[in-house]
Amino acid sequence: MNRRFLFLLALLATALGSVAQTFTLRGRVTDGEGNPVEFASVTCPSQGRATVTSLQGQYELKLLSADSVVVKFSMLGYRTKTRVLRRPKGTQTLQVTLTEQASTLGEVTVAGQKIQSGQTQDISTKPLHSLPSTTGNAVEELIQSQAGVSTHSELSSQYNVRGGSFDENSVYINSVEVYRPFLVRSGQQEGLSVINPDMVERIGFSTGGFEAKYGDKMSSALDITYRRPKRFEATAAASLLGGSAYVGFSNKKLAWANGLRYKTTRYLLGSLETKGEYKPNFLDYQTYLSYKPNKRWTVDFIGNIADNHYNFHPKDRETKFGTMESVRSFRVYFDGQEKDRFRTFFGTLGITRHLGDSTSVSLLGSSFSTSEQERYDIQGQYWLTQTETSENLGVGTYFEHARNYLKAHVESVKLLLKHTAKQHDVEAGLTWKQEHIEENSVEYEMRDSAGYSVPHTGTDLFMIYSLRARNELNANRLETYVQDTWRFRSAGEHTLFTLNYGLRFSHWNYNKESILSPRVSLGITPSFNHNVTLRFATGLYYQAPFFKELRDTSTVAGVTRATLNRKIKSQRSIHFIAGMDYRFNMNNRPFKLTAELYYKLLGNVVPYSINNVKVVYYGSNEASGHAAGLDLKLFGEFVPGTDSWVTLSVMDTKMKLNGVKVPMPTDQRYALNLFFTDYFPGTTRWKMSLKLAYADGLPFSAPHRELETNTFRAAAYKRADIGMSYRVLNNEHRERKSIFRNIWLSLDCLNLLGINNVNSYYWVTDVTNQQYAVPNYLTGRQINARLLFEF
Repeated sequence: MNRRFLFLLALLATALGSVAQTFTLRGRVTDGEGNPVEFASVTCPSQGRATVTSLQGQYELKLLSADSVVVKFSMLGYRTKTRVLRRPKGTQTLQVTLTEQASTLGEVTVAGQKIQSGQTQDISTKPLHSLPSTTGNAVEELIQSQAGVSTHSELSSQYNVRGGSFDENSVYINSVEVYRPFLVRSGQQEGLSVINPDMVERIGFSTGGFEAKYGDKMSSALDITYRRPKRFEATAAASLLGGSAYVGFSNKKLAWANGLRYKTTRYLLGSLETKGEYKPNFLDYQTYLSYKPNKRWTVDFIGNIADNHYNFHPKDRETKFGTMESVRSFRVYFDGQEKDRFRTFFGTLGITRHLGDSTSVSLLGSSFSTSEQERYDIQGQYWLTQTETSENLGVGTYFEHARNYLKAHVESVKLLLKHTAKQHDVEAGLTWKQEHIEENSVEYEMRDSAGYSVPHTGTDLFMIYSLRARNELNANRLETYVQDTWRFRSAGEHTLFTLNYGLRFSHWNYNKESILSPRVSLGITPSFNHNVTLRFATGLYYQAPFFKELRDTSTVAGVTRATLNRKIKSQRSIHFIAGMDYRFNMNNRPFKLTAELYYKLLGNVVPYSINNVKVVYYGSNEASGHAAGLDLKLFGEFVPGTDSWVTLSVMDTKMKLNGVKVPMPTDQRYALNLFFTDYFPGTTRWKMSLKLAYADGLPFSAPHRELETNTFRAAAYKRADIGMSYRVLNNEHRERKSIFRNIWLSLDCLNLLGINNVNSYYWVTDVTNQQYAVPNYLTGRQINARLLFEF
């Protein structure tokens, strides 16, 4: 009897021990290309246990053992996978690959949404080839349609972010900062940007509160990653505005991508009111070579050569402006020409040593060189007339002259360390830069009104504007940063926190200034709803002076001279940001609503004025101010398999200058942007893309006046572009023998509504010194045909 009792007790203890036994399940979740899927849900429904994957797609979950344990892996936009573990114990490792969900519309694939836990958002690259474009710089035009971003010229790829100037935006390609030409003053002169959209794999963009790894700029950071081809691929495109070709191939060790672009805006500029002979020619070649001899070493090289020419022989112009009751006519006959050249070279070489799967050390060397010439001699004979009475309001002559030459080169060496741990993603960098810039500029403008030189004093003869500048800059910069992305969970392991904190330090020997920039952001995915993410960020950001901010001007005897100010300090901006993302499904399609509230406290501001896309600085720290606003964005698949979005931004900026509060030159009080893509019902052969922009006009005043006189505001910028594409050949799955994978024929209508947007103003002065602002209108309605071959 006792033996039976002891046997039953032992059997019961064994059974209880097996029931109470726990095991640890860990592993990694990736997509079909081996990339980590972050924030994927890992659940065991029968035990009520759940977790989410880390930035590297890793997970860990403690569960009770049983005869069979069912674990589910799910993520919005991916097929849910279920795995059954038989009598698990100890530590179990399970690697899972999630495949994307296919929609019901033909062969279109719905990609999963990446959760934005930090201040850098991933922007889809799918619209790059279907976006109706005037500049040919598809990446920048995509950025211009984002919340908090504004532009007022379809001829320019430059953009303002939350009240900042064009110069306050940093751009990186494969972790190396890139630069733009310095002397560009109008969108007509702009060539192809350094970013080739055919080579782009990933676009990361932040409108504020960005990480310490991004340089000393106050407004935004654009992070571009070039694609490493996985097989042979090629495209060729041609349109009335230019053409491009791309070829990439790879084997087990080597990947090589090459892009060639040509752009001419001659056809587009023909719609301007200023008639003449436009001869713009822009050429760009880029190469990206990546060599991996083994798992431990990677060698990357990027090279870029750009040769941009803008030649213009104006003939005549007639502009009508005013109100319905008072219409004025401005007619000019021109003589002279403009010849500009911007030739830039950029190269970067990176060597990376992988110290295991979680640690890497990279040495990056880069060089940027630019040679720029801006030369024009243009004379205009003008008449300003009141059309109702045919009264002559002004008649005269003006003559504009420039011989501006600039050479610059910047070399840098960067040491980069990356380490990934279970909950931490650590990155540190040390950069040394050498800068050399030579400037030799002469500009002047003469105005003659009714036989009198303006300004008219009766005794002296002055040009209305005259500038001399001969400067040379030689300087070194030292920059270093360290940052960590720490992911942790609450006590119940249901609320996920993503904390990014970092510190940036830089020293410039030209003004002997050292700046320290702490930055921190926190992302919270609460337990009550994993489709909601709350984001908070703050930091101290500096706009380190480079060249244009240094140019301090002084006027003596009617001649303005520009010299470099060695005492200038970095402009300062303190960011306070609170944001929210809400992800949801509607009609079985993914959507995301983003809202972000921000306030930027500005100090040591260098005041500036904007004429077209040329930013002219005062050259000294004279102001303080603020920028505050709200950005909203709704992104999703309004039509299955396509990306569409609508953004709304409201903003208020103020600058205190010489005791007077005035709006900043980029004070855009509101902006509404829409990008919408649609297919014809029942087919994926026909695709339509619509781009709408409605933005408040910017403050302005007469040229060569103080900013305190910015009492006018330009008309709102309104534009609609629509593109229609037809897939002539669809051979995605190689069902037919052909060298082509796709052939697309597109027709774009640019400025669909034919709206006369104002880009800037030409000021006419009569002998009484009364000035009239004559609007310079942008491009009219144009049709552009495009043909794209994918091999």
